[in-house]
Amino acid sequence: MQFFSSDGVRIAYIDVPAVGNDRNQPIVLVHGFASNHGVNWVFPQWVKTLTQDGRRVIAFDNRGHGESEKLYDPAAYSRSIMAGDVVHLMDHLGLQQADVMGYSMGARITAHLAHEHPERVRRAVFGGLGINLVKGGALPQGIADALEAPTGDGLTDPMQKMFRRFAEATKSDLLALAACMRGTRQSMSEQDMAEISCPVLVAVGTKDDVSGDGPLLARLLPHGQSLDIPGRDHNLAVGDRTYKQGVLEFLA
Repeated sequence: MQFFSSDGVRIAYIDVPAVGNDRNQPIVLVHGFASNHGVNWVFPQWVKTLTQDGRRVIAFDNRGHGESEKLYDPAAYSRSIMAGDVVHLMDHLGLQQADVMGYSMGARITAHLAHEHPERVRRAVFGGLGINLVKGGALPQGIADALEAPTGDGLTDPMQKMFRRFAEATKSDLLALAACMRGTRQSMSEQDMAEISCPVLVAVGTKDDVSGDGPLLARLLPHGQSLDIPGRDHNLAVGDRTYKQGVLEFLA
């Protein structure tokens, strides 16, 4: 792991060179809530897939996650601030522009990045996020309550239990994640989508009950494309072969 300071916040990242001929098209990977760069991108073989396709891969731990600094003020986790971490990382590495792929919360961050810093994004992939990006379908605040509970034993809501178990499995700081959940709830509008100028691939599992409809979101984007990931839910879509092949074709 390497580290840098993003406006005073210590951020952990990896920077993996392309295998073979470098396409000179680096890609930055932005993981989802309660995950980290390893769980989201290394273990599912995304880093291997992309570097073997001739791409330099940069993946980092979002603030409050993984080996990056833990913060407990929800105001530190606005999506614009977290998109700024991507910009600062690119500046740190001397990258004027890159492809960016985010999953779930990472896709929300990527959407803000593409909208607020369009000159920095060549192409974008919104993985695990469909129309709920603009239809008020963010994860419920009850997940933060579940993370703050002394134990998860008394939880009955399936989504609360799922995220609590996932956060514990990734050995996350539960209170930092609760602050992140409470702080990253700014909505984006259909007009915001219309103003995203780069090509965007929206990739959602056909059994995903978290993301909302992918094709509906893609149609709001001037250069949007949709990719269905057959038979996959929100968690299992991450490492799917169809998802990987679709992303490689889109980036090329």
